[in-house]
Order: sequence, then C-alpha cells, then structure tokens
Amino acid sequence: MAETDPKRLMDPKTGFCHQTGTYSSLRRPLPLPPINQPLSVAEFCLSLFQRTSTDGSTTFVVNETAGESLSYSQFVSQVRSLAYSLQQRYSLSQNDVAFVVSPPSIHIPVVYFALLSLGIIVSPSNPLSSNSEIAYQIQLSKSVIAFATSKAFHKIPFLKHGTILLDSPEFLSMLTESNIDNIIKSVKVNQSDTAAILYSSGTTGRVKGVMVTHRNLIGILAIIHRYNMDQGKDNGMPPWRPVTFFTVPLFHAFGFFMLLGMVLSASTVVLVERFDFEEMLRAVEKYKVTAMPVSPPVVVAFVKSGLTKKYNLSSLQRLGCGGASLGEEMAQRFRKKFPNVLLAQGYGLTETSGGATRAIGPEEAGRYSSVGRLAENMEGKIVDPETGEALPPGQRGELWLRGPTVMKGDEKATAETLDSEGWLKTGDICYFDSEGFLYVVDRLKELIKYKAYQVPPAELEHLLHSHPEIVDAAVIPYPDEEAGQIPMAYVVRNPGSNITQAQVMDFIAKQVAPYKKIRRVAFINSIPKTPAGKILRRELINHSLSNGLSKL
Repeated sequence: MAETDPKRLMDPKTGFCHQTGTYSSLRRPLPLPPINQPLSVAEFCLSLFQRTSTDGSTTFVVNETAGESLSYSQFVSQVRSLAYSLQQRYSLSQNDVAFVVSPPSIHIPVVYFALLSLGIIVSPSNPLSSNSEIAYQIQLSKSVIAFATSKAFHKIPFLKHGTILLDSPEFLSMLTESNIDNIIKSVKVNQSDTAAILYSSGTTGRVKGVMVTHRNLIGILAIIHRYNMDQGKDNGMPPWRPVTFFTVPLFHAFGFFMLLGMVLSASTVVLVERFDFEEMLRAVEKYKVTAMPVSPPVVVAFVKSGLTKKYNLSSLQRLGCGGASLGEEMAQRFRKKFPNVLLAQGYGLTETSGGATRAIGPEEAGRYSSVGRLAENMEGKIVDPETGEALPPGQRGELWLRGPTVMKGDEKATAETLDSEGWLKTGDICYFDSEGFLYVVDRLKELIKYKAYQVPPAELEHLLHSHPEIVDAAVIPYPDEEAGQIPMAYVVRNPGSNITQAQVMDFIAKQVAPYKKIRRVAFINSIPKTPAGKILRRELINHSLSNGLSKL
C-alpha cells in the first residue's frame, strides 16, 4: 500500500498533521538550488544581485559614524580584489576558519563575501568581548587567521597565519588589486560546507559555536528574496529595495544574514559604529530609512522616548522585530504612536541561521503577541518536555524545528540539541493557535518553579514594561526555602521616578494569579543584555546570590 502523504492529512488552517504530530508551513513551498550543485552563499547573493536593474553607483553601505560609504561597483571590485590577495599572499585552505572582530564598518561586508567565496569559514565575534572570551571562541572555532582593528589586536592570541588589521595600509592595498579578472583561482564550494561559525548568546551559560552551512544561509536568503519580490508585485512596483538602518550587530546571526540579504536585493545599509538611539533617529531622517531589523528594547525606546518627535521619521515603513520576546501591550502602543509603520515580529535562533517564523503584512502583524507563522520549507513540533509527546494546536510544549536553515551542528552537536531525524530542540516553550500562528511563552530553562507552579518571567516583564514609571525590567528566580524559587524583579526606573519596591509588587499582584506575584524587587541602572536584546539572566542571578546589587 502506498504511503499516505502527510500534506494531505494536514489541517489547512493550522498546518498540523495528527498522524505525524508535525506542523508544516502554510506558506507556498520555496524551490532551492539542487543540493549537489556547488554554490557558495556569496555566489548565490551576487548572482541574484546581478539580475537586478541596479546601477553600480547605487550606495551599498554607509558608515554614518566615520562618514564613509561604498557603492555596489566598489563593493564587488573590492570583494574580488581581497579574495585574489588572500589567495596570493596567504596559504589558506578551504574550510580554514577566519576570526573577525571589529565594530561595524564598510570593510566587514567585503571581508565576509571574500572569505565565503573562497570557502573559508567566517567566525565573527563581538568586539566588546574580553580577552578570555575571545581566546575561548578562537579555541572553539580553531581559527587560523584573524581580521581585526588595531584597537582589538591585543585581544587576539598568536594564530598560524597572523592577524590582518582592517585599518592598516596593507589591508587597504588588498582591496585595490587590478587585472585580476582571469587570475582568481576558481574554488568549488559545496552547499553542505560550513560557511560560518556563529556564537549563540549564552544567556544562561557559556557561548556555543554554531556551525551554519552555505545551504542554511541560501535557505534563509531565498525567503528574503521572495519577500522583496512579492512586496513589489503586491503594490504593482519593482521588487522592494529597502534603505535599512542596522541596529543589530554584524557579528550576530540576525545582522549576519540580514547583511547578506541586503546584497541580493541591491539595498542600502546604514551603519553606526556604536548604537545610540538619537543617532539612529537622525540617520532615519537623513537617509530616508525605510526598514530596520530591531530587538524589543529598541521598540520600547520608540514607544517611550520623546526624542522621536524631534525627527522626521515619515520614510519608515517597516520594523522587523526579533531576538527576544516583545509584549502585546508594547506592540499596540507602537502601532498607536506610529500607525504607518508595520511592526512585524519574527522568531529565529542562531541555530536556524535566523528567521524560522515571521509575520507578513498588516493582518498577520496585527496578531501582536504572536511571532508569525512557520517560514517557507520549515516544519515544527510542540513536544511535551515530560512525556516526549507531540502536541496539537493550543497546547504548550517545547518547540522543535526542522528545515533547510537548521544548523549543521555545534561543537557539542549532541542529542541535547539535534535529534537523529534532524529536529532542532529550541528550548523555548511555545504553542500554535487554530490558524497556525506561533506564540513564544518562555525559555524552558528559565521558567521559575514557585512551589508546584511554573512562572514565565517574560509574562511578568511585559507587565512591568507597561508601567509608565518603569523604563526596563527583568525577572529571575530567587532561591526560597519554602517555595523553592520566588520571582524577583530587577527594575530600571524612569529618571525622576520614586516608585518603591512595594508599589512595584502591588502593581503586579493586581494583575496576576497569586503564585505569579513578584516577591522581591531591586532597582538598578540598566539590565544586562546580549547585543540582540536578550536578558543575561545568568549575570543577574549571580549578582542576586552574591548580594552584588550595588555593582550593577
């Protein structure tokens, strides 16, 4: 008897198949290049870019801080020149790892594309990392060469091929080689080869090095390409080419794939070396920025800051929000303040090379507390953490994901993260509703166990954000003899506010079940976060246990 096609048994409203316990994407399938076709992600992006009608003089990237910019023709020429120079001057082998540590600059995209086109693995790191963090990441990734600014040079240990300084005459000379048309040695990059080792945030422990393949990145970029094409079609216009201000770092998965996506759509990127909210508003006005990838803290700043009135932000059309959870109340307040800007949430992990779900268009984005529907070619499961049973719509469990963008592995690619069938265990507690929209409840490991109850910190944080005198907040578990753990809040007050601990606890107590009450409060100057806006709970937990409240 022929096997039953799970797609035929799939509920067309939710994407759920009762027989397999799997949710399928409700988006139309997206064809990808044949898996056995040699193709680097750099080649994939540049081939789509060449099909656009863009003039080479179009600006690709602007570094507003340094007052520098790069056109597309300069970019393509510099990528080719750097790739050639690396082949000529360094005996690098395919699948060698290059560590990149630099603030945002016009050189970073050139470095990424040159390395990716040669089949060299890119391993970008936060320039604010400490010497020991960088040494650990280099050891994890087995890097043999580094690209860094002279400011970060002292942090990098001795490497086999040394460190190339991005602000040196030597590097600049590598960008201007001429007569290289037929000299570049052709390199065959397989889609299954590792393209990048990205570091996941390590909010509850040490960072992990996540191996992402060329195929993973092609999978995510094909989605961006379709979205831009559809945006144009829907409005009877050419494909959408946003002017995008980057609030997300280029070393983070979100910034990394977004930067590649800018090239294939021939869009313009505006960078600043160090994020500052007012500098961002100034840049939106100056460059007529139309789109921004943002994390929830930036959305909160848009809602709560009076500075937005000082600048002309009328060019803004879309904010794509990801990296951490955004509360429904905050999303509604954003919509009210900026009715002409689409705030679309998405969900992704370093391990899924970026976006795994997203909201498209005003109707989907109007589901304020949802992170959208499964992206093209993606499958999901909601698994009961206790029994391992796959759960139907409306029931909460751990989200598992499978699809072409799911990583090759990490340095401990054990059953902890990826199972034998390719399912990635996300560690997030989620549920799908009756129309296939995904809702993220909290992290499996971050749920506070109060007596026999589970308390999701994110729910309490969203309520705290709704208080007019609170700028920011984080909730952590605090050990308690009787209850096991109690919810403790770290609160950043508005300047001039004198809100007390008792008032904070009372504000929450009126809105939640008794077991979810906040039972301890500390006031601090700022909440420690990853560059993508995720709260570094481990830091807060350590401080709470060592009575180090004053140090924050």
